[in-house]
Amino acid sequence: MARDLTVLIMAAGHGTRMRSSLPKVLHPVCGRPMIEWVIAAAREAGADRVVCITRPGEGVAEHLDGSVEIAEQTEGEGTGAAVLAAREALAASQTAVVLSGDHPLVSPELIKSLIDAHVRAEAAATLLTTEQLDPAGYGRVVRGADGSVERIVETKHTDGVSPEELAIREINIGTYAFGAADLLDALDAVGEERGERYLTGVIPIIREKGKNLAAHVTADTRSAMGVNTRADLLEIERLARLDLIERHATAGVAFTAPGTVAIDAGVEIGADTTIGSGVTLTGATRVGGGCTIGPQATIADSTIEEGATVLHAVLTEAHVGPNASVGPFAYLRPGAKLAEGSKVGTFVEVKNSNIGPGSKVPHLSYVGDADVGEGSNLGASTITANYDGKRKHRTAIGDGVKTGIHTSLVAPLTVGDGAYTGAGSVIRKDVPDGSLAYSDAKQRNIEGYNPKPAEDRPE
Repeated sequence: MARDLTVLIMAAGHGTRMRSSLPKVLHPVCGRPMIEWVIAAAREAGADRVVCITRPGEGVAEHLDGSVEIAEQTEGEGTGAAVLAAREALAASQTAVVLSGDHPLVSPELIKSLIDAHVRAEAAATLLTTEQLDPAGYGRVVRGADGSVERIVETKHTDGVSPEELAIREINIGTYAFGAADLLDALDAVGEERGERYLTGVIPIIREKGKNLAAHVTADTRSAMGVNTRADLLEIERLARLDLIERHATAGVAFTAPGTVAIDAGVEIGADTTIGSGVTLTGATRVGGGCTIGPQATIADSTIEEGATVLHAVLTEAHVGPNASVGPFAYLRPGAKLAEGSKVGTFVEVKNSNIGPGSKVPHLSYVGDADVGEGSNLGASTITANYDGKRKHRTAIGDGVKTGIHTSLVAPLTVGDGAYTGAGSVIRKDVPDGSLAYSDAKQRNIEGYNPKPAEDRPE
């Protein structure tokens, strides 16, 4: 591997065909801006320096926020002018690789193979080329009789391009390795075409100086896939997700319906976990081993520990402990923490609350701003009334508590260990350990409430 390797990533340009105010290279692919895929590939390939070339005011440099070096393109148009914006970094480097920020599927392996081919050939410039794509719109690679690279013919505009050149199948992908000094010398001599200075203009100049030109041919067409439209982004996203799923499957994760699953790049999943149909795992989600997730679970920025089950549920910034159970049809909001062996069941919402080991909230309940101890059971439709109209208050529920159905716990409130509540109670005062709390409204029966004859009553 060459020493003093600098990777330049072309990140300038809004990409108006995306029909978005977001800079093109910041559009996410599997939860990660596409330029960050390219940065990660460059680093994995062994880059000593990564420099992103941006335009002032586009927002890309601000997003990267010091994670890489930035070279701002303040003058000139075209890929050549963009590379010249990184003149200072190139002057201090031995080898330079140029990548496109809108090619998120470029692989570290391909970058390494390009550099290896460049070093072996002792070349001043090495192009990455392929014959596996439709050449329309790409730069055609014109070779000499001895097979060496003579020049690249741009076909973005076909005026003046000969039929013989248009018939060439080998195309320039837009990824290069250069001797950094050779690149700078040649770029300074490149003129403008249609108001742009093309990076490909260095190829004939380097050749005229008698320097070696090489081409590294690849069948890895996915690394050549760029994003110019939302439709392009759809295909890139599809392929990236398939890669992620295959990677997890290789590591021991089972998928019952992989075509219906969406996984972000930063998600971790342990071995022997089963991911069902319709599952979405996003952000910094971490799933332990031996879990059952789905069907139909949407989990964002949450931790699911070993052996847990999450069915038909939505989780956001939640923590599910070992062997705990969530769902079906449960909603864990930020701050929800379930301890080992606990259960949050059907149509239950939990927010900013701790559910203790082995405790159960089986169905039809809301638990907000509460701390539930060990081995408690909240009956159907137990509600913590945590908001008084101005402030949120907490409810403390001890160990081994049993609440009756339709219990409302009005915070701030403490329910002691081993306490009970009666069905339909509204509890406003603290409940001592081992006590039964209930609110008793006298039942009244009103005779003759329905005066309509039986035959006129609705069925």
